[in-house]
Amino acid sequence: MESRLSQEQIADRLNEAATLLEAQGADRFRVRAYQMGADTVRALDETPAEILERAGLEGLVALPNIGDRLARAIDEMVATGRWIQLERMRGEAEPESLFQSVPGIGAATAQAIQDALHVETLEALEIAAHDGRLEKVPGIGPRRAAAIRASLSSMLARRRRQRREDHEEPGVELLLEVDRLYRDKAAAGELRRIAPKRFNPGGEAWLPIFHSDRDGWSFTALYSNTALAHDLGRTDDWVVIYFGRPGGREHQRTVVTETRGPLEGQRVVRGREPECRHHYFADD
Repeated sequence: MESRLSQEQIADRLNEAATLLEAQGADRFRVRAYQMGADTVRALDETPAEILERAGLEGLVALPNIGDRLARAIDEMVATGRWIQLERMRGEAEPESLFQSVPGIGAATAQAIQDALHVETLEALEIAAHDGRLEKVPGIGPRRAAAIRASLSSMLARRRRQRREDHEEPGVELLLEVDRLYRDKAAAGELRRIAPKRFNPGGEAWLPIFHSDRDGWSFTALYSNTALAHDLGRTDDWVVIYFGRPGGREHQRTVVTETRGPLEGQRVVRGREPECRHHYFADD
């Protein structure tokens, strides 16, 4: 197995992530974790690709300063030559092109997935394929979703080897608090703005980015920069929140202003509406 990125290039990207996190106001401990991870990779006697081939993700996690999150990032760089988290911080994330690496997903389907699900990684897409969301995307359906699920299972098999697949999430109260902080700080002009590559022909730095560490979780929040958000005029309403435990997997949720039903006008975490109803109406 050969990496599309050299050992030095992987270390450079981890260092770049640390630099961007620091410039974008992230917690200094998160910044330092990426710096130390870069130092570890740069000092290795064998390449990350060789470690993954020999020992899987456990081989990377066993290294000093490399937890589960950095191990998965390194594996992503080895397997694809890309790192979607870094691309997101640069403003260059284009998950549609990543999804087209999955057999059975062409350009139109990749765009439909992004518009409907707001996911960016293959792992997040696989979760959607298992929990029923993928088959509801226009043009997919149960049979095609099953084929995509099988392809993803094969592509991601190494990343799961010897690792427990958990899907713990923060409570909706915490997600809604991060959403409120992000929107308040963005409105006050307190956040670093990045220039997204997509849907931004003038190269304007308009997209605020927010990093926060709370209650044992690391968060990154941005307004949604999808085609659907632009088409519906929701780029100043839909907030995508990425979250994970330090050293753990990253997941994401989208928070929106509900436009119908009993929660109309309230901020709601998509996919967790029942919990949001309990949050808002617990005392009723």
